[in-house]
Amino acid sequence: MKALLFDLDNTLYPAEKNLFALIDVRINRYMQEVVGIAEEQVDTLRRQYWQEYGATLQGLIRHYSTDAEEYLEYVHRFDIGQRLAPDIELIEMLKNIDKPCFIFTNGSRQHAEQVTTALGIRQYFDEIFDIRIADYQPKPSPLPYQQVLNRLGLQGKDCAMIEDSLANLKTAKDFGMTTLLVGPEQTGSFVDANFARPAEIGPWLKSRGTQNSKS
Repeated sequence: MKALLFDLDNTLYPAEKNLFALIDVRINRYMQEVVGIAEEQVDTLRRQYWQEYGATLQGLIRHYSTDAEEYLEYVHRFDIGQRLAPDIELIEMLKNIDKPCFIFTNGSRQHAEQVTTALGIRQYFDEIFDIRIADYQPKPSPLPYQQVLNRLGLQGKDCAMIEDSLANLKTAKDFGMTTLLVGPEQTGSFVDANFARPAEIGPWLKSRGTQNSKS
């Protein structure tokens, strides 16, 4: 294993922190106030875009010529600090990993920077691959995975993907990645291991020679 790819939201912090609630408010407001979509149509369109394109942003780009950069800046403009604080267990786990770690997220780099800084773990990631990596195509589309592998100069078998989403892990497994699910146990033949919290991955990695103490 040559690299660890970590999803961001609901993976590096618990889903109970519910940052998505804050993001949802901003997305709905953007669709109404900036794009001009009627309030009663917003929920229906968001469900439709998720089903068809994997993300609200892709639907807005295709149907309303939305400026993706404006959208990303707008929907992630909120105070991360009201929900997140340094995670000591996660810090200890990450600082003892002797393989390069990367963020691979459907969110924006700005959002990933804010989240990892609030958690006290930004310094443990070599790079952030965000929604821009494949021209705003989101996971689980195969294209962003391929683009990340191209950037790293690696094959899927060289990487582990740490995620809370079964759909995203399914694509990772299609590329030959080791797949680690974070969160409640879910069924999936393509999931190699399941952990309640990301910090619990440490012993599993150590048993495979991927974690060594740097102290």
